[in-house]
Amino acid sequence: MNLVWVGLLVLAVLTAAARGTMEAVSKAAFQSATTAVELSIGLIGTMSLFLGLMRVAQDAGLVQALARALRPLFRWLFPDVPQDHPALGAIALNLGANMLGLGDAATPMGLKAMQELQEINPARETATDAMCTFLALNSSSVQIIPALVIGLRAAAGSANPAEIIAAAVLATTCSTVVAVTAAKLLARTAYFRKSRPQGGEA
Repeated sequence: MNLVWVGLLVLAVLTAAARGTMEAVSKAAFQSATTAVELSIGLIGTMSLFLGLMRVAQDAGLVQALARALRPLFRWLFPDVPQDHPALGAIALNLGANMLGLGDAATPMGLKAMQELQEINPARETATDAMCTFLALNSSSVQIIPALVIGLRAAAGSANPAEIIAAAVLATTCSTVVAVTAAKLLARTAYFRKSRPQGGEA
């Protein structure tokens, strides 16, 4: 990926030199750097608000309540994970953060969930069905409040930064349904069943 970015930068400089627009490219680069800093500062308030709400929800036991409410769904999604296993709590936290559009807050819980799932993995070099399903679910998670995008729109001066909520919910719901369906169907194919760790999902 680093080579790709270097290639793009070199190509841009060479193109600007060939077309005689080096001054415009330099000006745009510095202007973009300034805009990036302004947007980052503008995001502090929004991210602090939603991260604080997540911490309050966690300390108040709301996340644990969410995990209990989602237990029937988790039983279907992760049938090979014991009902009271710590992995399910970490998965609930991860999904809760993703639903609020807080990718940075979701990442640590996602890593924790994978570590917990690895503890019950009989073949450490092969991912279980539960791990694959969680990865698909985490990558395409439904977003009820896309906080980061709303913050970016607000920092950029949008008149109605929250107007994308309906579109975000629809798009991420579709992506989640497709991802989970694909994970479940692939888990039933002969190729992946052959490599499934012993003791994994049937």
